Amino acid sequence: MASQDVIIDYETGGPDVKGVIGPDFKEPLDEKKESLDVVVTEHDELEEGIGRLPTDEERDTLRLVAGKIPWAAYLICLVEFAERASYYGCTGVFANYIQRPLPRGGNGAGAPPVGTQETAGALGMGLVAATGLTKTFTFLAGVAFKTICIGTVIGAVGHIILVVAAIPSVIAGGHAVAPFIISILLLALGTGYIKSCIAPIIADQSVIKVQSVSTLPSGEKVIIDPGSTIQSMLMIYYWAVNVGAFFAVATSYSEKRIGFWLAYLLPGILYMLMPIVLVIVYPKLVRLPPQGSVVLDSFKVFRTLFSRAGFAGMLKGGENWNVAKPSNIEAAGGLKNKNTGWVTWDDDFVDELKRTIVACKLFLFLPIFSIADDGISTIQNNQGASLTTNGAPNDLLGNFNSLTIIFAVPLLNFVIYPWLRKMGINFSPIRRIVFGFLVAAVAMVIGAIIQWRIYKTSPCGYYASDCSIGTGVSPISVWVQIPLYSLPALAEVFINVTSYEIAYTRAPQRMKGVVFAIVLFMSAISSAITLAISPSFVDPNLIWPFVGLAAGLVLCAIIIYLFFHKMDEEEASVLAIGTTRKIEGIIDPEKK
Repeated sequence: MASQDVIIDYETGGPDVKGVIGPDFKEPLDEKKESLDVVVTEHDELEEGIGRLPTDEERDTLRLVAGKIPWAAYLICLVEFAERASYYGCTGVFANYIQRPLPRGGNGAGAPPVGTQETAGALGMGLVAATGLTKTFTFLAGVAFKTICIGTVIGAVGHIILVVAAIPSVIAGGHAVAPFIISILLLALGTGYIKSCIAPIIADQSVIKVQSVSTLPSGEKVIIDPGSTIQSMLMIYYWAVNVGAFFAVATSYSEKRIGFWLAYLLPGILYMLMPIVLVIVYPKLVRLPPQGSVVLDSFKVFRTLFSRAGFAGMLKGGENWNVAKPSNIEAAGGLKNKNTGWVTWDDDFVDELKRTIVACKLFLFLPIFSIADDGISTIQNNQGASLTTNGAPNDLLGNFNSLTIIFAVPLLNFVIYPWLRKMGINFSPIRRIVFGFLVAAVAMVIGAIIQWRIYKTSPCGYYASDCSIGTGVSPISVWVQIPLYSLPALAEVFINVTSYEIAYTRAPQRMKGVVFAIVLFMSAISSAITLAISPSFVDPNLIWPFVGLAAGLVLCAIIIYLFFHKMDEEEASVLAIGTTRKIEGIIDPEKK
């Protein structure tokens, strides 16, 4: 049999051609390598022995395991750690900085007097303003390597200006608002440049491009699976994100004990790790070329669909989309008032786009979860300030979100998910997302109960946010908020990581970056929704945001399962659409 290159589509084992999914690996299979370090390229080598393609029976019976992860992917995770540490380190104290005034008897830098129940503050603009500014920041934060470098420079300037806005003399003189707003705009712009590029670059580093049979040292025969490898890489990426986010513990105590200037300086120092790591990792990265024409082609397809099938036909999907395929256009005599060269796509691209739209419909539910996860963080901070803290910063509890993920990701990635696969339990992407929505709903119920108890026990009753009677707080300990932060964090692992996985592994090769950006844009939409409803975030109405979100999350879980469970059952032939289109210009440092 003639030797030829075979690459298999992620998660499916469907056929692909050389270099489409990623770099083509031409070194011969080394059977002396460790069992998880297997790269398969030659069809003859896949026919027999270890490293061969799995049979249909083996796909049904053998356990899927992740392959080797290149060290360049870990270094990119370090970049994301530094960026997220600076991001969450600053945003974690934004709410107090904006909402609350300088504490009476404090040190002038925002820290309250030692031994009191007072909370750190600076600008004193109130809860609505705090919600508006912080959510505007998140909205604005919502190509690849060069884009990351540009974002790094912009973010560095933003960090410097942010420290200036926290200098005690600037706050006392009433001049802190302008530099603070400028800094958050720059930080949001820098984050927007960086965040949407990191995860796709990490996934691009995967050396496992084909399903292959291998034998572990224990003697167990397994399938080295590209989909499981991508899932593992994205779980590690998300773990790095939240290790960085846990840095907010340091900034919470900094604002409480010293002042906001230190709380903003520490993330800025850590941020400077990014350019160092970027310089080190750049020569080792596999870099895919920009696919700029894909957006223009998409608009052309939609325009053709609208003109030939109508808006209703475009929404209905299915066979209606065939009218936009070049083969059908040519058979119909071409498009009116369009030159022959105007059609720059092929038949497969229409099927790719149709498949992408299905995934994007699923992502439309993410803003509801994002509001529950982070959108009402100012209400949660306000809730914490109405509870007895005994010296703990009121925004400290927010760090249990990151702490939960730091422990949950390794447990899921290395214990629970492998065990489920070994037991033959299919905890599929849609099931994981549905489970995550239900977990978040439980958290919102807990939040509503806590707020209700605050109103019942606060000296000011249903106006507890700005209470000055007695201690000014409810006797309930602030630590009752832990489930309010830890449960949405657990839901993040099931919803966000799975969404990233779907965006990368199910989107067509030419549209992975676009689809991943759409996933992240859902967070911006949630911020816009929060901005719209934030004027209602006032006493005595702070129970109802939790109640409404709990109901919305349960409804979303039901709808997602009913309308999207078939995504878990898609045939390999559907997922392989478009994989025969080779991408030119891939840069693989191993081949230089």
